[in-house]
Amino acid sequence: MKKFEEKTLNTKEIYNGKIIRLQVDEVELPDGKISKREIVKHQGAVAIIPVTDEGKIIMVEQFRKPLEKSIIEIPAGKLEAGESPDVTAIRELEEETGYTTKRENLVFVDSFYTSPGFADEIMYIYFTDKLEKLEEPVEVDDDEFLELVEMNLEEAFEAMKEQRIHDAKTNYAMMYLKASGRLSNA
Repeated sequence: MKKFEEKTLNTKEIYNGKIIRLQVDEVELPDGKISKREIVKHQGAVAIIPVTDEGKIIMVEQFRKPLEKSIIEIPAGKLEAGESPDVTAIRELEEETGYTTKRENLVFVDSFYTSPGFADEIMYIYFTDKLEKLEEPVEVDDDEFLELVEMNLEEAFEAMKEQRIHDAKTNYAMMYLKASGRLSNA
């Protein structure tokens, strides 16, 4: 038995969309009481930290409707069914930045659950500093509007203070870059 395990008694699907599913589980708590859990199911996501030869981090600025503002983020996207995270990393790099890299140039950084209190989404993060500009840019999704932003690490930390960079994966990525010493201006 898992420590503090909650036994699922039944599950009711509330919504099944393109990106998430929402369900409500009725659970038996470790003390025998009954409770409900609202759960967001997500396929998982992948982000990539692309760094140029000049030590610039390539990011994208885009409007995030839940926040009602634009923020600057490292390139990221949803895992497709059956797709390995490293393939997703390269696909998102190409779609969002116009750059590519080879699988052997990807460094797996870490993975983490984004909001384990209500969601099962897992985020995989990769790093590469071996970039090639695509001759033919890959088209972005029809509903995706973004602008490339290149910053050194000092500029990125300033953007974090100003909350222009204000999401967990990008903050995590900047802390990784600083701690790893992968950039000379760290």
